[in-house]
Amino acid sequence: MTLPVRIAVNGATGRMGRAVLDLARADARFALRAAVIAAGAEQVGAPVAGVDAPGALRYAAGWGEAPGLDVVVDFSTPAGLAAALDHCEAHGVALVAGTTGLDAALERRLQQAGARIAVVHAANFSLGVAVLTRALREAAAALPGWDLEIIEAHHNRKEDAPSGTALALGRAAAAARGMTLEAEAVYAREGRPGARRTGSIGFAAVRGGDIVGEHTALLAGAGERLELVHRATDRAIFARGALAAAAWLAGRAVGVYTLDDVLAM
Repeated sequence: MTLPVRIAVNGATGRMGRAVLDLARADARFALRAAVIAAGAEQVGAPVAGVDAPGALRYAAGWGEAPGLDVVVDFSTPAGLAAALDHCEAHGVALVAGTTGLDAALERRLQQAGARIAVVHAANFSLGVAVLTRALREAAAALPGWDLEIIEAHHNRKEDAPSGTALALGRAAAAARGMTLEAEAVYAREGRPGARRTGSIGFAAVRGGDIVGEHTALLAGAGERLELVHRATDRAIFARGALAAAAWLAGRAVGVYTLDDVLAM
């Protein structure tokens, strides 16, 4: 792929979108061509860099006037992701998707899009979380009889629970045990739920303050327990990972890729 990679950021005024914009503007690998936000947002038409000069990149509402692109980096909402996916499929643009809280239909759309474009979808673009996922797969398979609980904590403005990362960890562990998360997940306990069901994967969500993201996979056996923990203290780690994925994905053959594929480069 010829550098610089022409990218657009979808959800550009959100926490993650702003972090991606800041890093991309200073990264010679990329040419930032579009910053897309929701229609009706007060920033529509405002300059991305805050300097109102001729030719300045401005926040755009939707994809109607998007220029030629190589990759879209999406940290928006499920509806925003669906619109970005429409544009990418129509114009053959690769997609790096970090939006969480997707329903089953949108998850299927992302998978099916791999027949037409190159896609990387991850609930978390942290290198540490990728390694945590690998470690959990190995531990869950090696300790099949141990109870597994996944505890996550995020800031008080996060809307979905459990987090997309927690669900991805649960899916990885379930697959390592030859199960499905849909069959084994327990998302809430209250009152008198009775004894823990053997093989189930429990989830607990904490919301408070400005916690960037914490995930613990707790495996408990008789007389011992194993805890695998990742704590994020800087949101920039996710933006750096997403941009690494964008640089890797540009010019790649169609298909659905994972962060493991990116890390194997």
